[in-house]
This record gives sequence, structure tokens and C-alpha cells, in this order.
Amino acid sequence: MTTALTGAVELLERSLGYTRVILAGVPGVDLDRRTPCRDWNLGQLLAHMDDGLDAFTEAAGGAVAVPARGWSPLRVERLQEKACALLGAWSGRRPDGVDVGGAVIQSDLLVLTAALEITVHGWDVGQALGSAPRIPQELAARLLPVAGQMVDEVDRGVRFSPPHTLLALAPADQRLLAFLGRA
Repeated sequence: MTTALTGAVELLERSLGYTRVILAGVPGVDLDRRTPCRDWNLGQLLAHMDDGLDAFTEAAGGAVAVPARGWSPLRVERLQEKACALLGAWSGRRPDGVDVGGAVIQSDLLVLTAALEITVHGWDVGQALGSAPRIPQELAARLLPVAGQMVDEVDRGVRFSPPHTLLALAPADQRLLAFLGRA
């Protein structure tokens, strides 16, 4: 495994740890609760996370089938099992690149993208629960350049809201969330 991929997997592990704590608060909660993700309730967000975990785990084999699978019924325990499987899938020898719909993406960038998505959607779930712990500053600081590389103007209005303006001195977690269109 390359040094870049090793660092990406370590960051993925931190993002999974942050999100796992938040997911513990989901059982017994109304899945129709609103989330920061426009037009998605908590149940839809959890189903999206479920699908994302499958796709990121599948990528460890060198390719991801496109289009993505549709929404599926889920249990939070299953999300936690899939998170462990995702980390395990990327912990051994893995490909340098992953074929995603005919485009090859470097494995380390794909794993960093997984860490970004898992962390931010974990925060989204916490917001829906009314108890989102702040994203750890070091984790957010490492995810900021990933967000800058992965989200462009084409994504705005489709997958992300416009960025919010913050002072450059704002904490890393606030800058990350603001860049991704979250208040």
C-alpha cells in the first residue's frame, strides 16, 4: 500500500469513528426528521450512507458498478457492520486506481472522498438528531483540501448548496461545513 493510501485509510478510520458515535443515537428516532441535506429526511440520508458504504467497499476491488443501487431498508447496526467492512477492505493490498463508470480514480483520492462523505453525513445525522458533536479540528483540517478538490461549481445546486462565507480564522470544522453549503 502506498504512503498516500495508508494516510487516506487512517483518515477514513477517524471519520468512521466520529460517525459511529453519532449513529448510536439513531435507534428509536423518527426517520422522517429533516436533515441539512436539502430534500432528504433522516431515513433517506441513512439509506444514502448505506449505499455509499457499499460503493466505497466495492471500490477496494478496483471497480464500482454504475449506476448505484437504489434505496434499501436499513438498520443502524448494518451501517456499523458495513463501516467495519469498508475499513477492512481498504486495509490490505489494494489497487492504485479504481474504475468508476469508465473513469479511473486514484485509490487514495477515492478513500479520502469516502472519509469526507462519511464525516459530513455523520454530522448531518447528528444535526437531525439535535446532538451533532463538532467534527474534530484535525479531521476537518485534513478534509478541507479534499472538499476543495472534489466539489466544484458544477456540484452547487445539485449535490451541494452554495458555500457560506466565513472568516479565514474560523475553526476548520466550520470552514469545512460552510464550504459544503452547511450552516
